[in-house]
Amino acid sequence: MAETTGLSREASRTDDGSPRTYGALGDSLRTYRMVAAMWIRSTMTYRLSFALTLFNSFCVTFFDFVVILLMFGQVEGLGGFSFAEVAFLYGTAGTAFGIADLTMGSLQRMGKRVRDGSLDTFLMRPAPLLAQVAADKFALRRFGRVVQALLVLVWSLVLLDVAWTPVKVVLLPVTVVCGAVIFGAVMVIGASALFWIQDAAEVTNSFTYGGNTLLQYPPTIFAQELVRGVVYVVPLAFVSWLPALYVLGRPAPAGLPDGAAFASPLVALVCCGVAGLAWRAGIRSYRSTGS
Repeated sequence: MAETTGLSREASRTDDGSPRTYGALGDSLRTYRMVAAMWIRSTMTYRLSFALTLFNSFCVTFFDFVVILLMFGQVEGLGGFSFAEVAFLYGTAGTAFGIADLTMGSLQRMGKRVRDGSLDTFLMRPAPLLAQVAADKFALRRFGRVVQALLVLVWSLVLLDVAWTPVKVVLLPVTVVCGAVIFGAVMVIGASALFWIQDAAEVTNSFTYGGNTLLQYPPTIFAQELVRGVVYVVPLAFVSWLPALYVLGRPAPAGLPDGAAFASPLVALVCCGVAGLAWRAGIRSYRSTGS
């Protein structure tokens, strides 16, 4: 209770004691940092338990890559891509998704909060709602997914024979950051849908967890209709496929020009705008328990 009271009091006033205007990015980041820090302190109280859950998270996600290792034990290529190239796709998509899952993964509980009315508790606090919900029960153990994917990415960079240019060097971190933002925006849109369809969490997960699995493999092994869907409908291809294919010197899928590899920041911005509109529409429709 003391933590909650402190959050409300701190978030509701500026440093000079005047009322704070909510909704600004700075307020949201500040609220998110405070709530997440509270849960991290709680987690680190039991350090051995945290270490075990972190290791478990690392191992569980690593088994996804073990499938690829076993696959390449039997074949020399997959859809025309070498092992190093597939590992690069896996690393870029997995790192971007891991960051999004770490920071926004708690939004999966929105359906339950709407059903039991516990969302009302967050609405009573004078702080941005999205930041509170996203940071609530912050699971630091999910960092294991980020570490695992990042290690695969680094390994792939060692194995790859790529003619690196300054543009490709800059594009790589931009790809990971923008991919995390796109995944995060999709999570917000999915959480917004749970205001109306509280039991559809698995449907929204198909676009996040399922999208991550899809992007870990070359687009050449999928039907063209599916590839066009993740380019033009749900733009997950901009998370990693398009920038990664440019780095690898491969043509862009679905008839897109090579310049589409640099559109990830713009796509991320558009996705954030759509997510913001969806979130506001969901809040306006909320009528407490049973809405």
